[in-house]
Amino acid sequence: MIALGCDHGGYELKLEIKKYLDEQGIAYKDFGCNSLESTDYPIYAKKVAHAILDGECDKGILICGTGIGISITANKFKGIRAALCSDCFSAEATRLHNDANILAMGGRVVGPGLAVKIVETFLNTPFSGDARHMRRIAQIETE
Repeated sequence: MIALGCDHGGYELKLEIKKYLDEQGIAYKDFGCNSLESTDYPIYAKKVAHAILDGECDKGILICGTGIGISITANKFKGIRAALCSDCFSAEATRLHNDANILAMGGRVVGPGLAVKIVETFLNTPFSGDARHMRRIAQIETE
């Protein structure tokens, strides 16, 4: 299951991503926000991070205006590896090399067509499991 979260700056892009997930039959849980009314991105980053850490969801997608603030917030949680991606190459690389569990995007940065391709790449790329990448992830996880 995919955890979705956004602030007002990512709301419209989240709707496009939900449409794609529905078309593909991919299960998700929407943690908000649910309008264009101004709200604070940390609220939704925290909800998505907790859903992943608690095992309720496998991966997450977070969207704010730039994707920066929401990814910074998510990365405060040990065990979360949120990657801000604006292209498919980065989405693929972060899954292969970093085993990222949250994709972050900017609703004011990435258009809907590209965003869907980034989501598709992120969700369909497995972690390589390569020993050197596992070693590096372990180093991220320590203080």
